[in-house]
Amino acid sequence: MTPIHFAFSTAFTLGLAGLTFHRTHLLSALLCLEGMMLSLFVALSLWSLQLNSANFSIAPMLLLAFSACEAGAGLALLVATARTHGTDRLQSLNLLQC
Repeated sequence: MTPIHFAFSTAFTLGLAGLTFHRTHLLSALLCLEGMMLSLFVALSLWSLQLNSANFSIAPMLLLAFSACEAGAGLALLVATARTHGTDRLQSLNLLQC
């Protein structure tokens, strides 16, 4: 495993571990998801550059567009949660209530 592959797999694993173990606030969960998506974007970009394939060069841009949409939807959810519940703590959210 090259150092570049190790760095991207470590960044993805740290984002996943942060999402798994530190889920007190919705904002921290969204930041961990964004870190995971950015590590996937950089890894996919470097992989398409190594292949020198013009057919596969659009995939990183699609992933970046989807991650931007995910970030926008997550921030809208954060604002809606903070307005209705008064906090962004995940323990205060109950999925059984309307």
